[in-house]
Amino acid sequence: MPIRIWVPPAPYDLARTLRVLRRGREDPACRHEPNGTWWRISRTSDGPVTLQISDRSDTLTGRLITGSAWGPGADWALAQLPALLGADDQPRAFRPRHGVVAAAHRKHEGLRLARTELVMESLIPSVLEQRISTGSAHYAWRRLLTQYGDKPPGPAPEGMRVPPAAATWRRVPLWEWHRAGVDRSRAAAILRACAYAPRLEEAASMALPEAMARLQFIPGIGPWTAAETLQRTLGAPDALTLGDLHLPVQICYALTGARRGTDEQMLHLLEPYAGQRHRAARLILLAGRLPNRRAHRAPHSRIAHL
Repeated sequence: MPIRIWVPPAPYDLARTLRVLRRGREDPACRHEPNGTWWRISRTSDGPVTLQISDRSDTLTGRLITGSAWGPGADWALAQLPALLGADDQPRAFRPRHGVVAAAHRKHEGLRLARTELVMESLIPSVLEQRISTGSAHYAWRRLLTQYGDKPPGPAPEGMRVPPAAATWRRVPLWEWHRAGVDRSRAAAILRACAYAPRLEEAASMALPEAMARLQFIPGIGPWTAAETLQRTLGAPDALTLGDLHLPVQICYALTGARRGTDEQMLHLLEPYAGQRHRAARLILLAGRLPNRRAHRAPHSRIAHL
């Protein structure tokens, strides 16, 4: 069993950094245990891997993050471990321009943007999240992985699964998509993406604009889905989510007090954060200064969500 030890910067928040990779508390591919241990099951270019991430500290060695890996993809996963944990992220380069953002930046100083370097792993659940509630999307992801995912290598917790390969996704019959609550348009977008999976995986080594363009080459994958994917794949601090039903309202309310907002207004408000707009938006959401969703109705034209 190969392992790797990484010394995190201070301060560092492991749970906040990795939480965006978990699709619900019962995600078969990512689990956070009460003792703080994280389990991630991935399908790498070398094959499946089970990755256990533990956080410990003592008076002699200080704080250490330990990664243990099993399976054909173990060496790849451990080589990539620091990037996954946000080692390449540079939050100190961020300059808050609003009081609410500055307060959140101080409070969550240990946040890093995780970088998985895996495209399809994030793309498929992002497509599942198009136009429906988060809970419904998490149910679909959980059901499909439980049924079509492989058992992971090593001592992974019961119920965890390796996400299916592209070829397996393409064999899922239409009625199984339906039983998981996935409509034809989302299923079709996933199947089209799987047909081009090797080309899409190349986006993991591209700059953000080129990676966005590569993903949006697939019909059914628009700015919303591409940004949600690349926030995780690249750890991209400027991959701002556009076409979302709630985010523009949340950003506008936090920064101006307005209870309505559009993508255009959000982009104007976040213009001072060019290059760091996703980080700014995430900090605003972490600040918790959000409107009551019953108190507003986002314009119907903003529900692109693709």
